[in-house]
Amino acid sequence: MKIGIVTVTYNSEHVLDDFFKSIQQQDYKNFLLFFIDNASSDKSVEHIKSWDFHDKVLVENEQNLGIATGNNQGIKLAVENDCDFVLLLNNDTVFEASLLSKLLNTQSKYSSSVVVPKMNYFSPPNKIWYAGGFYNRNKAFLNYHRGQGELDTQQYNEDDIVDYAPSCCVLIHKKVLEDIGNMDEKYFVYFDDADFFYRLKLDKRHKIRYMHDVEFFHKIGSLTKSRSSKGSNYYSKFFIKQNCKNHVYFLKKNQPRFLFIFLIQLWFYMTLRFFFSSNFEKKWSTFKLIQSSYFIGLKM
Repeated sequence: MKIGIVTVTYNSEHVLDDFFKSIQQQDYKNFLLFFIDNASSDKSVEHIKSWDFHDKVLVENEQNLGIATGNNQGIKLAVENDCDFVLLLNNDTVFEASLLSKLLNTQSKYSSSVVVPKMNYFSPPNKIWYAGGFYNRNKAFLNYHRGQGELDTQQYNEDDIVDYAPSCCVLIHKKVLEDIGNMDEKYFVYFDDADFFYRLKLDKRHKIRYMHDVEFFHKIGSLTKSRSSKGSNYYSKFFIKQNCKNHVYFLKKNQPRFLFIFLIQLWFYMTLRFFFSSNFEKKWSTFKLIQSSYFIGLKM
């Protein structure tokens, strides 16, 4: 089985060495690696070109097209190169040498169309980032990670069926892409994976299998502008805008029957979070950004 590994880079120079090392050490060798660079302004492209790895393809976009478009470019190349699976994989990750073989073994064992591993924080490595994912109806179908922030005491050591997988690392059979389609490119970043796997959930022909037995670590926030400044607990303006508008668009697209109800629910949820969550800087400009982003989403 051939795997097409797709990773989107954007000013990723500082994380690539660890990623290269993890890829180089894989015990499963039948894969191609597709780098999609979204107009990095650092030395990411030079770094990728200088890496002596024969099975890599580099696409250099002239502008930042976003994560969904970048992933779609890589998916297309993987399919054109006769890959049986596509592995969407962040490059701000570090993982064991058996990652690919374990993903394939799990896929074969359960005949699952999609396999997603347990992922821990890079620092501290004993804290869970993802141990399965689902959608919360009470929060307007917001996707969430089971176990996030918990100490890893092996409490999620069961390979069960889940509803949502982050595109940080997820193995997808090519048949899924034929049936569900690719990523929706209206999502520049955030909610693109939530949308894709919600479509898969509604379709019911494919299942997502969570795989627990793996060492995988994610350098959270090292590539995205999720915080206003280094060391800050406040969400950045970029993060707030993208999440708010994309959540609205997600509901418009996937909940048309009761859209009005869920849009009201989402507005209250967003507004109350501003007042009660410590992740939002209590400024009038932040409140205005939440509201304006909500209405941008209505026009998407």
